[in-house]
Amino acid sequence: MQLPKDFLDRMKTLLKDEYDAFISSYDKQLNSGIRINTLKCSDPERLYSELKITGRVDWCPCGYYSNRSALSGNHPYHAAGVFYFQEPSAMCAAEGLPIGDDPHILDLCAAPGGKTTQIAARMNNRGLLVSNEIISKRAAILSENVERLGLTNTIVTNESPSALADKFPSFFDGIIVDAPCSGEGMFRKEPQAAEEWSIQHTLSCAARQKNILDDAYKMLKPGGFLMYSTCTFSYDENEAVVKYMTDTYGMEICGIPQLSMLSNGIGDDADIKKCRRIFPHMQNGEGHFAALLRKSVDAPDSEVNRKKISKNSKQTADPLLENAVQLYREFEKKYLSHKYDGEFILFGSRLYLMPEKINTDKLRIVRCGLQLGEIKKNRFEPSHALSHAAGSDVCRNSIELSLDSPILKQYMHGDVIPGNAEGWCIITAEGYPIGWGKGSGGTIKNHYPKHLRTMS
Repeated sequence: MQLPKDFLDRMKTLLKDEYDAFISSYDKQLNSGIRINTLKCSDPERLYSELKITGRVDWCPCGYYSNRSALSGNHPYHAAGVFYFQEPSAMCAAEGLPIGDDPHILDLCAAPGGKTTQIAARMNNRGLLVSNEIISKRAAILSENVERLGLTNTIVTNESPSALADKFPSFFDGIIVDAPCSGEGMFRKEPQAAEEWSIQHTLSCAARQKNILDDAYKMLKPGGFLMYSTCTFSYDENEAVVKYMTDTYGMEICGIPQLSMLSNGIGDDADIKKCRRIFPHMQNGEGHFAALLRKSVDAPDSEVNRKKISKNSKQTADPLLENAVQLYREFEKKYLSHKYDGEFILFGSRLYLMPEKINTDKLRIVRCGLQLGEIKKNRFEPSHALSHAAGSDVCRNSIELSLDSPILKQYMHGDVIPGNAEGWCIITAEGYPIGWGKGSGGTIKNHYPKHLRTMS
């Protein structure tokens, strides 16, 4: 790989005696990883062989190294949301954010969803998680991953940080900012990033990162925690940005016990050393940076722009919503063994269950909590999201299939399959839900989403 001379010169200054070892890491094989979704699997060891696991990620209890070339995105366990492809270094930030009993968490730069789905699993779907992505196409990918991994406490937004800051001042207990950066830490994985690199680009990224963090600070409660991370080695985008937050807002740099095995931050200041770095010649991962900051408990507070009766909740008096909820309750009573309660809202013909009553007026919402289903010709049809959130133990009818079953392949291809269930049922792979089917007369009509179906 041809690395920019200015980049090499800066890394030599940064690493000193470690420089030669760092350069030699570019000749080593890339690390690839997966993270087991603990919302769905409490015993990862049963999956080791099937998922080609070769070792554990030290800084993430549910993270593993895996032979990526031998594991396809078409694998039934991937379709079921049992695991998520994630670069090992990228698992560190969400692992170090403190989480309370009833947390309000924001993932501000969330696509494609690795940190969102990781923090939601740590939250065990409790509290409220707002997952935001400013680019609409990436927000759609984020929403699909939220659905696949069975998140029920998550609202996906497609907004600018400033728009959210206006809506949620002093609201969140914890915020993750995995900031857009120059991507120096990913040069081994994405050589194109090296071709586009320049010192000026790193400085432009640092300026943008500070602007994003300005908005994040406004949304953090007094005493709340901010996890800042990047995938770059640049001091200007890492420690210098952290120092900006401490100098400008008086934030405290906190130690991160969960990441104690990683390298210290660069600098002589003892607090800066509490930041954490991953270097590919020292840890088994690509370049990464993480810093945990805390807002002073004495910082001025301001109430969130919350209405006792929001625009959404007014819809409870809407006969369309009342009819939709009634149709859902009839479906729930017949096919599910669990009753979902909360604030139901209707977007067009789609019925959602919000994790918490908040004012979402004038926000671009991609996914507003758990999508229960859709009203079609005055009947309720369950959503793909509900099959992943409910699970086979909640659905009264299920078709249990093995991983090597040809019927499972037929289902994921979109074909009608044989089965004795009557009415709605969940199709599973070794007990993990893949999607819905509807049985009648010994056959199951396929309701696996068309855009997810395999080609062979």
